[in-house]
Amino acid sequence: MSRRAGLLLHLTSLPSRFGAGDLGPAAAAFLDWAASAGQSLWQVLPLGPTGMGDSPYGCLSAFAGNPLLISPERCHEDGLLAEAELDGDSAGGDRVDFAAARSLREKQLRRAWQRWRTAPRAELTAAHDAFCEAPEQRFWLRDWALFAALKAAHGGRAWTEWDPELRDRRPGALAAAAQRLADEVAYHRFVQWLFARQWAALRERARQAGIELLGDVPIYVALDSADVWAHRDLFELDEEGQPLRVAGVPPDYFSATGQLWGNPLYRWDRLRETGFTWWCERLRANLRCTDRVRLDHFRGFAGYWAVPAGSPNAIDGAWVEGPGEELFGTLAAALGGLPLLAEDLGVITPDVVALRDAFGLPGMKVLQFGFDPGSDHAPHRLVPHSVVYTGTHDNDTTRGWFESLDDAARRRVLAYTGGHPETIAWDLLRTACTSVADLAVIPVQDLLGLPTEARMNRPGSEQGNWSWRLTPEALNAPLAARLAELVTLSGRSAGSPPEEPLPAPSA
Repeated sequence: MSRRAGLLLHLTSLPSRFGAGDLGPAAAAFLDWAASAGQSLWQVLPLGPTGMGDSPYGCLSAFAGNPLLISPERCHEDGLLAEAELDGDSAGGDRVDFAAARSLREKQLRRAWQRWRTAPRAELTAAHDAFCEAPEQRFWLRDWALFAALKAAHGGRAWTEWDPELRDRRPGALAAAAQRLADEVAYHRFVQWLFARQWAALRERARQAGIELLGDVPIYVALDSADVWAHRDLFELDEEGQPLRVAGVPPDYFSATGQLWGNPLYRWDRLRETGFTWWCERLRANLRCTDRVRLDHFRGFAGYWAVPAGSPNAIDGAWVEGPGEELFGTLAAALGGLPLLAEDLGVITPDVVALRDAFGLPGMKVLQFGFDPGSDHAPHRLVPHSVVYTGTHDNDTTRGWFESLDDAARRRVLAYTGGHPETIAWDLLRTACTSVADLAVIPVQDLLGLPTEARMNRPGSEQGNWSWRLTPEALNAPLAARLAELVTLSGRSAGSPPEEPLPAPSA
C-alpha cells in the first residue's frame, strides 16, 4: 500500500430526507468533500440486506445489496419515480429509524417497479436483462430472489420455520413456489439490478475523484440468510437446519463473558472438497463493488471459537483450527491476488500473525487500544504495512473513550499526544496521520470530535446500534482545508511530495 489517508463512514449514516443515507446525491457529495480534504479512501461497512437488529454484520445475503441503500433521487433520474413520489422527511434527524426508512423505501421501490413494468424504457430493460443474465449473478441471484419472495410470503419468518418441503429445498416445492411467486421473484431481481446500477455509478464517481473504496466482509453469515438456506451442506446444521455449534469470541476487551454471535459455523471440510468455491464467489462479488475488502474477524481463519448451540454466553466455547493457508492460497489463485485487509483484533496468537504475514496482508492497529502498558497498538510500535485507526465502528468515539478513562490514563494520553482534553479527538487523529502506518483511517465521528452518543456500535448490545447519522452541514470547507493540510504535512495526500524532514521550529 502507498501512504494514504481515508475516512470510515457507512452509507446509512449519510444525510438523506428518506430516513437513511443511500447511494444518491449525499454519497456523491461526500466523495467530493473527501477528495477536497486530501482523502484517497472511503471505508464502508457490509452492503447486504440487513435482518433483525439492522446490523450490517448480520445480513440476509452475502451477495445481495441492501434495498435500503437505493436512492429514490437516482430512480427519478432514470424515469422510474416522478418528482411528486420523492416523498420523505425533509427535516431528517441525527438517528436512523430503520423501520420507517424501510417502509418508505419499499413503497418507492414498488412504485419504480410498476413504472418499469408498465412503461419500460428500452435502454433500462436491456441493462436489467444483461445484469440478470450475466455470469456473475448465476451463483446467487436466483436463490436470493426466491428466498426473499418466500420470506415475504411467510410473513418474514426465518427459513427454518417454513414448510419442510421449502425449508429443505425439495425440487418440486421450489419449482412450484417459483411459479406461484413469479412476480415477486422478478421484483427482487429488479431491486438488485437497481442497487448494482447505482453502486456502479458511485464507484465510477469515486474513481474520478481518486478515491478507493474499501468494503467489509464478515467471516460469518446469518443463519436466516439465503446463503445458509441454499448451501446447507456447507454449515454445521442438524436435519432441521438448526446450528450444532455457533460462532463467537472468548472474553475480551469488550465483554467479560465473551461475545456470543450465534452464526452457524462452516463445515470447512466440505468447503475444501468444492475448492472453496463459495468463498471465491463471495469475494469476487464484493470486489466487483469495492477496490479492497476488510476481512472481519480474520483470526477465525486461523482458529475459531466454537460454542455449543444453546449456550447462554461464549465462555464455554473451544478453539478449533481454521482453513488457514489452504483457503488463502486458493483465493489468491482464483482472484489473481489478495486485495484484502486483515481485521486482526482480539485474541491474536502466533498462528494468526503467521497466516496474515504469509500472504502479505496488512493488519489493523487501533490507537484507543494503544495506551495500555505493552500494547502493540501504541503509536511507537506501529509498522508501515498496517492500517491505523483512532477507533473502529465497534469502539466508542475518541471523545467518549477519553472521557471514560481514569485520571491516570487521561494524563498518559495527553502526555503522549501533547494534546488537550477539549481537542483530544483531533489530537489522536493527528497521531494516526503522523504514524508510520501506510494507511490512516478516521471514523467521521472522530473527525468531528463527537461524544459517545455518536457511537456506531456497542458489541454485545442488541439495541440502539448502527443508527448514527451525519448532519448535512457538518462537513464544511474549513474542515476540509484543515484535514487536507494535515494529510499533506504527514505525506498522505494524493499529491504529497516525498517525505522530507520537518523544518526546525523558529526561535
